Amino acid sequence: MAKILLEMKNITKTFPGVKALDNVNLKVEEGEIHALVGENGAGKSTLMNVLSGIYPHGSYEGDIIYDGEVCKFNKIKDSESKGIVIIHQELALIPYMTIGENMYLGNEKGKKAAIDWNETYGEADKYLRTVGLQESSRTLIKDIGVGKQQLVEIAKALAKKARLLILDEPTASLNEADSKALLDLMLKFKKEGMTSIIISHKLNEIAYVADKITVIRDGSTIETLDKSKDDISEDRIIKGMVGREMTDRFPKRENTVKPEVLLEVKDWTVHHPLYSERKVCDGVSMKVHKGEVVGIAGLMGAGRTELGMSVFGKSYGSQISGQLYLNGEEVHLNNVRQAIGKKLAYVTEDRKGNGLILSNPIKINTTLANLKAVSSHGVIDRDKEYQAAVEYKEKLNTKCPTVEQNVGNLSGGNQQKVLLAKWMFAQPDVLILDEPTRGIDVGAKYEIYCIINDLVAAGKSVIMISSELPEVLGMSDRIYVMNEGKMVGELRREEASQEVIMARILKSSKGE
Repeated sequence: MAKILLEMKNITKTFPGVKALDNVNLKVEEGEIHALVGENGAGKSTLMNVLSGIYPHGSYEGDIIYDGEVCKFNKIKDSESKGIVIIHQELALIPYMTIGENMYLGNEKGKKAAIDWNETYGEADKYLRTVGLQESSRTLIKDIGVGKQQLVEIAKALAKKARLLILDEPTASLNEADSKALLDLMLKFKKEGMTSIIISHKLNEIAYVADKITVIRDGSTIETLDKSKDDISEDRIIKGMVGREMTDRFPKRENTVKPEVLLEVKDWTVHHPLYSERKVCDGVSMKVHKGEVVGIAGLMGAGRTELGMSVFGKSYGSQISGQLYLNGEEVHLNNVRQAIGKKLAYVTEDRKGNGLILSNPIKINTTLANLKAVSSHGVIDRDKEYQAAVEYKEKLNTKCPTVEQNVGNLSGGNQQKVLLAKWMFAQPDVLILDEPTRGIDVGAKYEIYCIINDLVAAGKSVIMISSELPEVLGMSDRIYVMNEGKMVGELRREEASQEVIMARILKSSKGE
């Protein structure tokens, strides 16, 4: 029988007004990949924060037994000294420092006050090769993509002599190719004896790499599934997560599309804000009808986000040209205020960086894009603000004790609902959703899909940008395909498939 490397016994963690973990138990065998799954807010990240010492001993009840020893971690350094290294969903890298500097930050090579840079970069290069990165460790972080940054984080963990590697949503921001490469790297480490815990909402990835899967729901352990003995299909995992069968991932929607064109973009060209010779959108044209969900599919870097942001009051890009029509009238939207005034909204893919003010309560975030609706003569009516936030909390089924709670304390799925509430409160006619379900669980996704259906049933129009092709196919009435800044295809729902979309992308890449 394999050795138990980690056991977490009866872990209970309480925040003001919320019991985040309630007698959670977890056993991880040496050399296995163990997945933690559950809905947003189930307690997965909280449990790993307890394990890594982010929540110090004494702030929770229960025991951590690692390698046969009861551990009382008071800070991250304590857990790292035992070989437990956590990689968070938001990468902790400093853009204007080199890869090597990032890898050994706080763990510097050298003696006394002098850093040995030759040793630092030499060791860093060695670990970069281990994870399959050919970049020099002297390269700045800002000059490599997100997929490579994720590998830098893993190399950084290896440099700390990781024995138990914890990955929280490691593929949330990666395309399919980078995700597959990362998962294969985990399997390679497993063969070399490393133990891993992975938290992910991408259930196909969980089924691919995990030996065991522990399901957490509402802060409690529900079950642990063993790949060698149990059914670990996506449907079976979902049943454990949400407590019921989900026979359909996408809610049914009646045809709400009207003949009127609500938004039209003609010959839209956008240049990169720094490298002005580079076009990120090149002669793009598209139409969106009233009551329609239009999907925009494409690989990472295709120009989808750049299109959405530039249409939304030129909030991205330089040398923007082309025509934009709303309700048949040409409009010139030169800033976000003008875009909101013309009933246009853009829900960013980066909810924590650009979408929400995490240190502010839900009520303030909800009304931020439409302050005039809760103010008089420039003074905010706090009662109106509160009532509006409560209304949208109930409408979107946001899980929180009160709208006075800071957004930063919510789970990812509930933060996404607050971001949606913010732009729904602005009463837009056209809502551009950029990766609206990134990093959230299947139950919360379904609720957001229902919100989208309600919006188009009310005569609004939705543009959905998503890297998840099943989502684009399941929710769109029509799909535009983008590649290298150009529209390379337009498909009706009935003629679209993953194969057809990828064929359009590959064909255009070859210049055909």
